[in-house]
Amino acid sequence: MTSARRILVVEDDAAINEAVTLRLRAEGYVVDQVWDGPAAVTSCSESTPDAVVLDVMLPGYDGHEVCRRIQAEHPVPVLMLTARDDESDVLAGLAAGADDYLTKPFGMRELVARVAALLRRVDRAPVLAAERGSRVYKVGDVVCDTGARRVTVSGAETSLTQTEFDLLACLASTPGQVWSRERLLSDVWDWPGASGTRTVDSHVKALRAKIGAHRVRTVHGVGYALEPL
Repeated sequence: MTSARRILVVEDDAAINEAVTLRLRAEGYVVDQVWDGPAAVTSCSESTPDAVVLDVMLPGYDGHEVCRRIQAEHPVPVLMLTARDDESDVLAGLAAGADDYLTKPFGMRELVARVAALLRRVDRAPVLAAERGSRVYKVGDVVCDTGARRVTVSGAETSLTQTEFDLLACLASTPGQVWSRERLLSDVWDWPGASGTRTVDSHVKALRAKIGAHRVRTVHGVGYALEPL
């Protein structure tokens, strides 16, 4: 019998913390609750959760600092909760190592779906790696090694989150070919049939900030392509 997945909920608003916790437990997850940044870092170190639901505004350390600290010690999928639907706030969360984000107020069904998608991606990563084998994509001066999960740009190693790496690997597999937002949602986020195109756009902007904006071409109304410059 497979043991239940452990989720850490980090939220200083007691009502939201309790509501999220109760819903995740109802879905069969084991849930730990903390209400501030330092406690979140300690809990991740001690219990090594399978995923973290993390609020941005926290006492002690804010969510961005928590994310940086826990990812440095033990990479884990992070769903960040933000009260601001502001692009700079979202990009700051992605830059800190978050894999996905939700803007408050949010629906519990969507939160559960996002958590489940993050966990599915973790599960399928080794399977896909075994099926596809280790490949090295070279697109201009960008080198993406899927076996080692390493990226270099102009010879310098570049640190990417799991989502950013998977996004780049998709684009690099077919240089110059346009990937629709819907296909990226299906292949990278494992959301077939979803319409969360803003999620794709935000992650592309975060990826551009790390590898150079000119390397990813936007095809308006369609999607994105990695250009062999």
